[in-house]
Amino acid sequence: MEKFGGKHLVLTVIVMIILCVVLFSLPVFLKSSYHSSLGNNLAENAKPPVIHVPTPESLKALYMTACVAGTPSWRESLKNLIEKTELNAVVIDIKDATGTISFSDENLQDSGSVKIGCKVSDLQTYIAELHKKDIYVIGRISVFQDPYYTALRPELAVRSKSTGGIWKDRKGLSFIDVGAKPYWNYIVEIAKRSYELGFDELNFDYVRYPSDGVMEDTNYTWMTGTSTKPEMLESFFKYLKDNLSELGAKLSVDLFGMTTTVESDMNIGQTLEGAFPYFDYVAPMVYPSHYPKTWNGFTNPADHPYEVIKIAMASSLVREMTWRETNNLATSTPSKMRPWLQDFDLGADYDAAKVRAQIQATYDVGLTSWMLWSAANRYTESALLPK
Repeated sequence: MEKFGGKHLVLTVIVMIILCVVLFSLPVFLKSSYHSSLGNNLAENAKPPVIHVPTPESLKALYMTACVAGTPSWRESLKNLIEKTELNAVVIDIKDATGTISFSDENLQDSGSVKIGCKVSDLQTYIAELHKKDIYVIGRISVFQDPYYTALRPELAVRSKSTGGIWKDRKGLSFIDVGAKPYWNYIVEIAKRSYELGFDELNFDYVRYPSDGVMEDTNYTWMTGTSTKPEMLESFFKYLKDNLSELGAKLSVDLFGMTTTVESDMNIGQTLEGAFPYFDYVAPMVYPSHYPKTWNGFTNPADHPYEVIKIAMASSLVREMTWRETNNLATSTPSKMRPWLQDFDLGADYDAAKVRAQIQATYDVGLTSWMLWSAANRYTESALLPK
């Protein structure tokens, strides 16, 4: 029994030692294995912290579609163009004229229901990359032209008097009724989410009633009482400001170029004076090719880029000054005006000389900021000064 007891004791000690080794080793093994997996997952899902870049005193921007922003090689070439020239800002589509939102957010748009338009899968990361290069990032939100949302919520659309259905313009495009207040909140939510992603400024385009097509057939069922189109649009502008001011984001609006020289709303609801109170910057699209023939005596305004921009923007400054004086506002405050300039062939071949002439005209009226538009995202580098 003594001999057996000794062996038993020895075996017990050996077993205990083995168990201790296993027990102490197992947590280390598990800990190492678990953290390795977690670390990989975190690395994959990690996004850079959101920062915002201050608005350049002299802003010089180009426009980038969501499709280009989602194409690494193309967007890199435009970023390089900004870095090596006088450019210091970029305007990127948040919601384009098809209604497609460029980033994924199921609370805003069901990704499975979107058949057209482009997405940018790494939009927040890309904005952070631009910020590292001190590039100011503006997000463009196309508002009332929205075929996606009119299909989703047809009761909010501009209606056809003749058919009772959704009214469409000559291109077959549909619009949300400016007075459709349920839609206003949708736009505000898109803007708030965009600022969270890193956009420094929120730019609102297509803020108007439709202008092309059988206008006599349009029926605006959301028009309030005897309100006019300018009044309805101004109500929307006020709603934007009231609901977005706490963000700290700069707000800008795109208007028809003719708004700088025409005092009426041209039946689309837009006037300069109706936009001034609600936006930090007002951007008329003063593309010379978009002015009618014989405008200001020019047989073809597109052939006179310097003159068109100078006349248009000088007029805008006079009206802005009058608005400030009428409302007892400081007349020494920097202007809100920031024109969109033409860098595309329409009405004439737009070479470096014509693009630069528009920039010079902007400077000659006393403005320092401008943005270049090319729907194709092809820009004339030789028109720009090097860094």
